[in-house]
Amino acid sequence: MHKKDRWFDRKFHFDLSIETFPNVVERLRGMPARIEELVHSISPEILTRHNRDAWSIQEHIGHLLDLEPLWATRLDEFLSGARVLTAADLENRKTHDANHNKSPVTNILVAFRKERLEIVTRLDALYEADVVRIALHPRLAQPMNVLDLAYFTAEHDDHHLAVVTSLARMFDA
Repeated sequence: MHKKDRWFDRKFHFDLSIETFPNVVERLRGMPARIEELVHSISPEILTRHNRDAWSIQEHIGHLLDLEPLWATRLDEFLSGARVLTAADLENRKTHDANHNKSPVTNILVAFRKERLEIVTRLDALYEADVVRIALHPRLAQPMNVLDLAYFTAEHDDHHLAVVTSLARMFDA
């Protein structure tokens, strides 16, 4: 199946049991390796090629990097007892303004790996009482906990990984 889903059209039902937390954290931990493996043999010309007005492969990877501070901020908010999480920039200005196609992809991948490791290290250190803290996700307008945030982040990763895979196939990379 090659149907593309739009991220903002996705609906989420946060009902994972706390026992799944280590599994979800492993998805987050593995994302840098997964994206590196996918793009390691793709030429810079293909990595930076656009399909109409959509982001290039490299811009999708840069977008993942751009969102790491948001995930870290939201984790801070859970742990400090915030009732509502910081809203994402729904225009993705950071990614549009970053000009990721001008940087070597290895720089983006190294930075993403570093940022993700910092978040995963923090998640590894949490107690169950931390993982089940609840706050409102502003766009979804529904409560979530740290496990749900980790799952939401992993789903976002996989969404962009699927788009990158689709673009690589389209461009015969």
